[in-house]
Parts: sequence; structure tokens; C-alpha cells
Amino acid sequence: MSRKIAYFVASLVWSTWASAQCAMCKATAESGQAAGSSEATGLNAGILYLMAIPYVLMAAVAIAWYWSHKSKSSNP
Repeated sequence: MSRKIAYFVASLVWSTWASAQCAMCKATAESGQAAGSSEATGLNAGILYLMAIPYVLMAAVAIAWYWSHKSKSSNP
């Protein structure tokens, strides 16, 4: 049980360190956008791409599980 608590606390601490980098990306994108650069658009497209991949993978696993479960239940 204590190992689970340690992992939970470690993930909370790590997430606060990881979010510190987002401020730098935001500042760079905002200053570039104010200067007329299209880096912010590329950054947003990259974020959407990275966000979509886990959802596509989860959907593929769910569909494969559904087909497998459906074929097992239809065969007596």
C-alpha cells in the first residue's frame, strides 16, 4: 500500500515540474505570434497531433476487443 502512495506522490511532484516548461513554450509562442510568426499555429497543430494519438490507439484497442468479444459470444 505504501508503494502506491509513493508512486502517487511522485507523479504529483513530477507533474508540477513538467508544467513549468509549458510557461516557456507559451511565452515563446505569444512573442512569436505578436511578431507575425506562424510558430504558434505549428505548436497548436503539434499539440493536437500528440493529443489525438492516444485516443486513436484506445479506440483501436476497444474495437479489437469488441470484435474479439463479439466473435467469442456468437460461437456456441
